[in-house]
Amino acid sequence: MPNSDGKRVSVFTLALMTVASVMSLRGLPMMAAEGLSMIFYILFAALVFLLPAAMVSAELGSAFSQSGGGVYTWVKEAFGPRWGFTAVWLQWIQNVVWYPTVLGFAAASLAYLVDDPKLSQSGAFTGSVIIVVYLLTTVVALKGSTAVNAVTKYGVVAGTLFPALLIIILGLLWVDQGNPIAFLAQNGAAAATPHYHAHMRLFPHFTGFGSVAFLAGIVLLFAGVEVQAVQASAMKNPAREFPGAMLLASVCIVLVFLLGALAVAVVVPQANISLTAGLMQAFTTLFEKFHLQFLTPVLGLCMAFGVIGSVMAWVTGPSRGLLQTAREGEMPPILARENKAGAPVTLLIIQAIVVVALALLYFVMQDVSVAFFVLSAMTATLYLTMYMLMFAAAIRLRFTRPDLPRAYKVPGGMVGMWFVAGLGFLGVCFATIVGFFPPANLPVGNPALYVGLVLFGLVFFTSMPLIIQLFKKPSWMPSQNKQDANNH
Repeated sequence: MPNSDGKRVSVFTLALMTVASVMSLRGLPMMAAEGLSMIFYILFAALVFLLPAAMVSAELGSAFSQSGGGVYTWVKEAFGPRWGFTAVWLQWIQNVVWYPTVLGFAAASLAYLVDDPKLSQSGAFTGSVIIVVYLLTTVVALKGSTAVNAVTKYGVVAGTLFPALLIIILGLLWVDQGNPIAFLAQNGAAAATPHYHAHMRLFPHFTGFGSVAFLAGIVLLFAGVEVQAVQASAMKNPAREFPGAMLLASVCIVLVFLLGALAVAVVVPQANISLTAGLMQAFTTLFEKFHLQFLTPVLGLCMAFGVIGSVMAWVTGPSRGLLQTAREGEMPPILARENKAGAPVTLLIIQAIVVVALALLYFVMQDVSVAFFVLSAMTATLYLTMYMLMFAAAIRLRFTRPDLPRAYKVPGGMVGMWFVAGLGFLGVCFATIVGFFPPANLPVGNPALYVGLVLFGLVFFTSMPLIIQLFKKPSWMPSQNKQDANNH
């Protein structure tokens, strides 16, 4: 079926929409820190997670397009309202935990804007920027400002597309001119770093799960494809066109991630890469080489602007799905409260409180990269748990709702669905388990504290929707829903 404006969605349009939903530059330093083994991580994330998630969510999105689609509807139809609510809650809360990581990236960019790169390693500076910027975006969201759309639109171009293209071009010029390649250079500092391997290694040096701990964070960078997969039913021939759109989007995402991360890795020594400021570290070195130092503050501003625009777009977005569950009586009515501008007031305030609390990690942890990765791992475990429910729902619905009209179906019948959804399920299970192990190449300090924080985040935030459902009351259900329930 066409979109609400009556237009069909083309292969190219859907591919671009998917790229915009998934791609972010904040993960380039994390990939670069793995040297050439980043190729394994990127291909693993694309083949074992991105493509299965795209295909499964496209089938579910086209099947339930009339009811609005979304992970809440998909999982609810398969396992009931409790688990549907849990799925959309996880989709919402992982985004809340994500804000301090992406704003940490913005804080590092702002440090270069004010020409003081050392600030990017200051937990107090990073935490303060996160809190101030997020509170300001919340105020804007509460007012329903129309400026949000403009900031988001230009932020994607200035903060993602332009820096990505620039880092790739400059990185290629660096290599073409015969400059030393950092991830191949054996220097004293790097050689003295535990678990450091300067020689070319296409596969991770597996000495335990801690040696591949970055896998969870890298898989997370490919998440979000389900947001656009509901567009499958708006294509002229979904069965043929949707796989083409996802293949095109996947190629674009993989190329940008791979070339961008390689550009960082060739100019910044592996042992010195900051997970928050690594991209600006690379730009600084490249600008000095090509006498473009005047662009350093410009890039800092562009990337900070891009992140802020992205956050503004997402501050109210994920809350809408949760707001719908409140309207259907799955949560207390107070959580469904909106102001005159149509903003979900209560949910936005709760988001702000959680973000501020998580931002305090930057104040108490000595290494900014460690705080960044703890929050990334926490985000990954929450989001990947949601994907487990989604993959399981797709398989179950093939049994319980075989006659459900699906504009797009995962090819291969039941065998195809078991293979694709099963591969995705096993992939996210493995990435989730890995996420609990402290990374071997980061000075995490007390490993027990690291594991405790990630585990506490998963247990606490996952148990909340189940507890809410445990105390669910009939009075939460709107009067119209009560009447419909009584009629049935």
